[in-house]
Amino acid sequence: MTPLRRHAVLRRIKDITLSTTLSLALLNGAVILQSCGNNKSDGDQAERIETRFERGVRTYITETAPGNFKITDEVQTGSGQAGAVVSYFDGHRDTLSVDAAKRLVNTDKSTSTYLNNPGAYQSQHHNGLANVLLWGSLGYMLGRSNSSQYRDDQRRYGAGVYANSGLYQRSTQVGENVRTSRVTRTTRPSGGRSGFFGGLSRSFSG
Repeated sequence: MTPLRRHAVLRRIKDITLSTTLSLALLNGAVILQSCGNNKSDGDQAERIETRFERGVRTYITETAPGNFKITDEVQTGSGQAGAVVSYFDGHRDTLSVDAAKRLVNTDKSTSTYLNNPGAYQSQHHNGLANVLLWGSLGYMLGRSNSSQYRDDQRRYGAGVYANSGLYQRSTQVGENVRTSRVTRTTRPSGGRSGFFGGLSRSFSG
């Protein structure tokens, strides 16, 4: 074999080897990317906690002066009938579902401050509609904590949102019934595959 032909053959072998190496590298990269993608998909199926209440409350609220609201009655209901009926100072009336009341509490500056940073709330407390919703018995269904460490806050702010002390005392039991009917459900992926299993637990405060 002439030197020129032998050089051509060696160059051809070198090109084939390089091409094979690149192909293997790209294939391995695709496998790695696919593996990462699968891991991300599993991560998306993170554990979730769902909350529901077996009991509810229908709260009646009256605007006694522009911007000042008071709870005038509370009635124990099933969770599906829970909500608030608001009578405004100008004479019109509105009914708020639990979801609508929750949106108001989450977006109002005063009540959202309490939910996110309770220590900064005191100076912003007032008897606006969102605060009355939060501190009445319905508040447990709107995201107010049922932990014992927040019980002092309930006593401090709750009494002031009721029309009179007798109503407040009577409604305390209604609120307690709602609080202790809270049930949490944890859902999580089973072995990274589709399908979830859940556990039910009733949440009580000490």
